[in-house]
Amino acid sequence: MAGMGWVAWGSGAIAMLKLVVLVLLTRLLTPADFGLVSAGLIVVSVSLNFSQLGLGPAIVQRSTLEPRHLSTAFVASTSFGILLAAGVWWAAPLIAQFFRMEHLVPVVRALGLLFPIAGIGTVPESLLQRTLRFRLLSNRDVLAYGVGYGGIGVVLALLGWGVWALVVAQLTQAVIRTVILLSAAPPFLRARPTWSSFLELMEYGLGQSAARLGMIAANQVDNLVVGRWLGPVPLGEYSRAFQLVSVPATLLGNVVDKVLFPTMARVQDDPRRLTTAYLEGTALLALVTLPAGVVAAILAPDLVAVAFGSRWAGIVPPFQLLALGMTFRTSHRISDSLSRATGKVYRRAWRQGLYAGLVFLGALIGQLWGLTGVAVGVLCALTVNYVLMAQLSLAVTGVSWARFLLVQLPAVRLAVVMGAATLAGTLGARALGLPAVASLAMGTIGALGSALLAAWVAPTLALGEHGVRTRDTVRTLLLARLRLAGVRGSR
Repeated sequence: MAGMGWVAWGSGAIAMLKLVVLVLLTRLLTPADFGLVSAGLIVVSVSLNFSQLGLGPAIVQRSTLEPRHLSTAFVASTSFGILLAAGVWWAAPLIAQFFRMEHLVPVVRALGLLFPIAGIGTVPESLLQRTLRFRLLSNRDVLAYGVGYGGIGVVLALLGWGVWALVVAQLTQAVIRTVILLSAAPPFLRARPTWSSFLELMEYGLGQSAARLGMIAANQVDNLVVGRWLGPVPLGEYSRAFQLVSVPATLLGNVVDKVLFPTMARVQDDPRRLTTAYLEGTALLALVTLPAGVVAAILAPDLVAVAFGSRWAGIVPPFQLLALGMTFRTSHRISDSLSRATGKVYRRAWRQGLYAGLVFLGALIGQLWGLTGVAVGVLCALTVNYVLMAQLSLAVTGVSWARFLLVQLPAVRLAVVMGAATLAGTLGARALGLPAVASLAMGTIGALGSALLAAWVAPTLALGEHGVRTRDTVRTLLLARLRLAGVRGSR
């Protein structure tokens, strides 16, 4: 829980920094500058997902880690990063030709330096994750972004560097991240790299990379279908609806995954603790996402009107459907962490591949009925993926379907209570002819007020066994921190 707190702090701080930096850089740079860097980062970001061949997660997951594994992974990840940088340098003219941007060549070549920089930091970062040093990792990310973009990027933009302000900011951020990693966890180079060690790591790494490819495809193919068959305007509407739902779900899912994967890997040989972690994580995530999805679906008309304006009213139906699938989109991340922690990466990989195919098929069929049809198709794919990943987790832990569903029952009860209160608040505001912002406020107050009341009056029913235990743990931790701060202050 402390780890999740640190990861949440890092993610939230970076999100706020990005907002401030985006406003500043938008005023100092042109759309063309952002377009060039965005095009280059498309290539780099996709390639970075596979540039380390899954060696980092293999180090985190491996129960018995020897110095030969670390030296082999360091040499392999660094060498592959250099090879990718050379490949991007050579392919830069072709990439620029594909994007029809003649000035993209030097930008892509410069951004290609990110590959060896990331390669050097792969082993240190994995070691820090393995030892659960989330405080250092989160503070590193905040510091690197603040200096890279908030410092170097803004200053160079003020000096008129244009697109190169963004390029240098990106490289500076990567260098700072890697330097901090190397100082905190220097890579072990005493042992000689061996081919057998590489094969042992790649046995896991290839499955990890394959599953990652399926996940990336699943997150993109629905946009591809909408853009190809419905056109740019529907794509813009769908992407807005998707982002409105996926940002909080992705943020929460990433926080959970970053902490649970290395934590579960440490207890992978202890079935009791592994089962407890899985059930507790599933219960808590459902307790957050299921009520949030129901409340967001009810508030959708007012939320869209306030956030985007009345001209975006067309995204309300797809947004409501995607919001109802928030639990499926987020909760499968726990099963994802469990499968990676226990080495079931190939079972995970075929499920992710099937998930990507179902998203494509659902969106392709659904587009015949417009964006609402696409959202229905994607929701069906999410549901199937949730069931498949849950089945894998239950097979690993030995938990029954009845027990799995039972731990999520409090989330259902809380969603009903909060949904009813939200609906009453919004309907009351609309009946009085109040503006959308007032309806949104009344619905939100109803949701939060009913949640607090239910947790106070009937905590076991509203929060469940796992929710109550988590509440008590958080309260204990906070009181301990406050007492410690008071002791320090008195000194």
